[in-house]
This record gives sequence, structure tokens and C-alpha cells, in this order.
Amino acid sequence: MNILGIWDGHDAGAAIFQDNSIKVAINEERLSRRKVDIGFPVMSIKACLNYFKLKPTDINIVAACTSDPAKTLTRIFPLIRENYYKLKRRKVNKPKLLTLRRNLKYKFTEFKDNSVSRKLSYYFLNKELRKIGFRDFKLKIIDHHIAHAASAAFTSGFKKSLVITLDGVGDGLSGSVNIFNNGNIERISSIPAKDSLGILFEQVTTLLNMRELEDEGKVMALANYAYPIPDKDNKLLNFFKVDGLKIISRYSISRQFAILNKILWNNKAEDFAYMAQKTLEKNMYNLFNNAINETGLKDVCWSGGIASNIKSNMQAEKLCNNWHIFPHMGDGGLAVGSALQAANEEQGIKTKELSNAYLGQDYSNEYIKDVLNRYKSKIDFEEIDNIGKFAGDLIARNNIVFWFQGRMEYGPRALGNRSILASPFSDKIKEKLNMEIKQREWFQPFCPSLLEEEAEKLFSKVKQKDKFMVMGYQAKDEFKNKMKSVVHVDGSARPQMLGSENKKFRELLTEHKRLTGDGIVLNSSLNLHGFPIVNTPEQAIDLMLKTKSSHLCIGDFLCKLR
Repeated sequence: MNILGIWDGHDAGAAIFQDNSIKVAINEERLSRRKVDIGFPVMSIKACLNYFKLKPTDINIVAACTSDPAKTLTRIFPLIRENYYKLKRRKVNKPKLLTLRRNLKYKFTEFKDNSVSRKLSYYFLNKELRKIGFRDFKLKIIDHHIAHAASAAFTSGFKKSLVITLDGVGDGLSGSVNIFNNGNIERISSIPAKDSLGILFEQVTTLLNMRELEDEGKVMALANYAYPIPDKDNKLLNFFKVDGLKIISRYSISRQFAILNKILWNNKAEDFAYMAQKTLEKNMYNLFNNAINETGLKDVCWSGGIASNIKSNMQAEKLCNNWHIFPHMGDGGLAVGSALQAANEEQGIKTKELSNAYLGQDYSNEYIKDVLNRYKSKIDFEEIDNIGKFAGDLIARNNIVFWFQGRMEYGPRALGNRSILASPFSDKIKEKLNMEIKQREWFQPFCPSLLEEEAEKLFSKVKQKDKFMVMGYQAKDEFKNKMKSVVHVDGSARPQMLGSENKKFRELLTEHKRLTGDGIVLNSSLNLHGFPIVNTPEQAIDLMLKTKSSHLCIGDFLCKLR
């Protein structure tokens, strides 16, 4: 049975489920080159099918997600979502009555799905799928938070676990608490959209003149530059309370936005970010604590946009015996979650630990060489016997390396196949990457990738290895100053702890350890800030030319500028 999962909202994408696992998963932005693309994922669907040489008629089941009135309306009138996309990415002039429009949008998203919205969603999804050749398939629409829960539960490897979802909004909810047992997800608590911690963080992001649903990580990073604010002086802490397995907002979403605006007026940006971050951390911790105490389950997995906040994850992790966060935790991962839940409903599947996130497209050395030959007037290239070892040596000698290998990663993190790699020991390299290559805000930290056996040497209280860069850790005191380019101002980092899942990248890290004593490098995504991670060899070479970078290791080839 071939099951296609699709998501046609923020960070649209597609995935194919076969033989009890997800085999390929791609987000539309990597193909359309529109960051967090919001359209119907035609390109992702075709790319997933082409990866296995499948035709649309080979698909038995299509699993989509979310049928609330707000999502349904954008399926009926695609121009609405296109206009929203341009607005949230600041691609249009500031419209009139923006606050009123924003409040109406939030109010509309609070409505749950109903029989009318479900029927309309079925009709318009069927219409789009038939346009691209789908016939004789069964269409299922999975609840938004069930899809988030399924993405975490079925990739955790836990036979029984507590599953928590928290995000902005979907199908009228902002979160859920569930028990996963023998392939069954039982919801024991629903958190309404009006009580959304995710929308609070989205509003703070907007008020700080950043892009909502995209720059929330910047708010988390900026918060670390504030002097600690006592809880009694944190004006945001009373916005929410946790009551059992519920989060309850003191204000309506529109009233909350107005109060936040007033608070920002009297506070520095970093203080405002700090107050929001602490509000998120404390409420998330309290919800997890209550859920663990009530269910007695300490194996916990979670997903939803809030799971991208590593500082909150650090607090929640303290309560768990074992934990799992789905690596594409935001709405971009809903295609996978929908496919997994549909597979479970149709044929019953077992939870299976996700061994890696390399689920995208790849390119052969033959194809790469053909592409390189087309750029011969601008670059020189040569084939290298052991490209991983060679790149490790380059980095040990303080070179910045563009690294393009194997299958593209699924999710927001570069995990050693579409990466910019550099020494973790140099402030100068960090500044060069931020200002000259990545063109990012100065306060954003870079992340490290390291051999998993190095983790306990470099970081405190490592009770579980994180291969997906979803958890924060505190660097040990003796390494904070040494690892200057990958440790944030508060001593924390978001590491990838690499096992045996990526041979070439492991060879690179092993060589770096041999030469420097530490099997760790700076790892940033292979893109310019605000643009999607590169997908094709052509895009990697174009990025090298645009940034005038010195070294690109692509497949088994080393490229240099002429």
C-alpha cells in the first residue's frame, strides 16, 4: 500500500509511507524556493512520486490534514492564503486596519471543524489532486493535532508514552495531551485555540518587527541578552495559568495583543523577549509536570511549533525518563504525521524509532559532475578520494566549507548533508558567517555537530543523545570559552550528536577530532538567511558564487572559485 501524506498550509509539503515507514518527505519551499511556502504542494507531491518512479495512480490513500473553517476557506479561495503569505513575510506594504484584520483572522481560526467545512475540504482537495492525475484513491483528512501527535508517537520507538502537542492553532485547538499505547492515540485533554501559547509567541514576534511563524527562534535567542527579570516583575506571567491538563488564557487573543503592545512600549526589545520566553517555559513545564503526574508516564514525546523552542524543551526534558521530539515539529511535518496516522487507521502500524532525517532528494556523482562542467568558466573542481577526511582537515585549518552530500534533510535543521561547516573555536569565523555569508542578525547563535561519544565530555547532564538538534544543553565550564562560535551567551547550545547514520559526515568529524582533539564543528544550514536550504547541486554552486566562498565539497568533488 502506498500512502501519500500532504499538507497545503504554512510550510506545505508531501511524504510517502511504504512498508511500515516514511520513505521520502519533502517540503515545497525546497523546490519552489519560497521560504515556508503556503501553496498546494504540487512540486513536493511530484518529487516524492518521482523518487520511487511512482505515478499518481499508484497511490492508494492520500492523507491530508486540517478541515477547520479557516483552512477550508483558503482551499476555496487560494488568493487568501497567498495574500497572507506575502503579508507575514513582509513582502507588501503595511496595509490599513492591520490590527483589525489580524484580530479577525485569529477569531476565525478559533472555530473547530464541522460537517460543512469537512465536506468542502474534501471537495477542493479532491479537485486539486485530480488536476495532477490522481484517480481511484481514498482521501482521508486527519485532525491537525492528531497528525502532530502521530508524527511524534510513531517515530519515537516508545510502545507506550505520553504525547503532548503545542502550537499556534489548528482545527480549533492549540494543544493536546494524549496517551499512546499499542498504536492507539487516546486524547485526554484538548487546549482551545483561544488559550494558545503559540499565538502569544507569534504576537511577540510580530511586535518585535520580525516575521511571524518564521522568526520565533530569534525571540528565543534575543531573550538571552536581557538581564534576568524576577517573576514578580514579569508582566506576561499572569497571561496564562495551567489548571490540570489545561492551559487557560486570562485574555482574549485580541486583548492580549493590545496589552503586549503597551508592555513593549515601556521595555527594551530583549526584556520583552525574555518575559515571553519565561512565560512559555513556565507554562509548558507546568503542563508537562501535571500530565506526567496524572498519567504516571515518563516516556514523553511531543510535537507542534512550540517544540522548536529548545529552551522550553530543556525545562520539560528534566521531567522525563526518555523523550522524543519529532525533528520536523512545526506544521511542515504534518504531511508525515497525516500519512502515519492514516497508515495506522488503515492497516495498523507499530511505532518505529526514526533513525535519521535524510528523507529528501539526492544526486549521483555523475549528475553532479555534469553540473560542475557547466560552471567550468567560474569554478575549478577535482575528485577527492576521501572527501570527509579532506573537509575535516580544511575546517581544522580554519576554512569555511560548504558541504552538500546525500539525501536532503527533512525539517528546519541542517544535519550534515546541506550544511555550512566551520571551526567551533573562532569568534572571527562566527562574525564572518553572520555578517558576510549568512547575513543574519548578530544575536543569533550557531549550532554544533559532534560525534555522539563526545557529548558527555562537552556538555552537562547528557542523559539522552540528540541526533536532530531539537534539545538545548549547557556546555561544561571548561569548554564554554573554547567553543566560542557554537555556544550562546548563556552557555547553552543546540547540538547534533551524530552516531553511525551519516558515514561521510562522521568521517569529517573524526578527522577534525584527530587534528584538534575535539570531534565538533560549527554547522549552519546551506542557505542565505531568509531563504530555503539549498536542494540541488546548481543551487549549492550558485550560493558559493554569490557569497564568494572558497570551498564547496559536493558529492566526491572539491570546488574552488576561479
